[in-house]
Amino acid sequence: MERVALGPPPSPAERLVFFSDAVVAIAITLLALELPVPEGRTDAEFLHRAAELRGDYAAFLISFAVVGTQWFVHNRLLAGVTSIGGRLPQWNLLWLLTIVATPFVTRVLTADGAFAARFATYAATQALSGMFLWLMLRSVVRADLLDPGVADRTMAAAQRRLVAMTVAFLISIPVALVTHWAYLCWIAVPLAARGGALAARLRAAPGPARWRRRSARWRRDATE
Repeated sequence: MERVALGPPPSPAERLVFFSDAVVAIAITLLALELPVPEGRTDAEFLHRAAELRGDYAAFLISFAVVGTQWFVHNRLLAGVTSIGGRLPQWNLLWLLTIVATPFVTRVLTADGAFAARFATYAATQALSGMFLWLMLRSVVRADLLDPGVADRTMAAAQRRLVAMTVAFLISIPVALVTHWAYLCWIAVPLAARGGALAARLRAAPGPARWRRRSARWRRDATE
């Protein structure tokens, strides 16, 4: 009987990626399962009910985009990690906590009444999610866990995306106390950040150069 040759066991970094991917997949599935189904005996009734539920569908798309964007950054980050160390596992676990809470805070956001409190609950959760992911990135650099072959431009782009998204959610919280149009912060701030990134490419010190200086400073801080 022939033995099947088994490959090397997954590394700790690969196991962390597998576990995180599974949690993100479950969270996104739960988001979809919570979507209300429009009812109606006629086409007109069905369309009318679907229109009434547009807020639920919009919240689903927002949460899907947020989780998807963070998963993309998370995947990019851990793809360049050669080992696990520092506070990376702790920050990763806290990030996953905010991911699994997203289906719940999405339902909170779409419920009736108390707009500012519901909005702040959702935005604060997403801001924490972005913050924990940024702390993961910082921990990777401080503990020197990143593969030297990973392009500085890749990490600089990931950091810009994280900061823009986190700032957008933080800014929207006080705006929600004044107007229901606070949702626009989630679009305007990332767009402004993207515009700033494009402008930075035209300057003498591009984003990757700033990233190299920042990562070098983090490494020096870790050794002091």
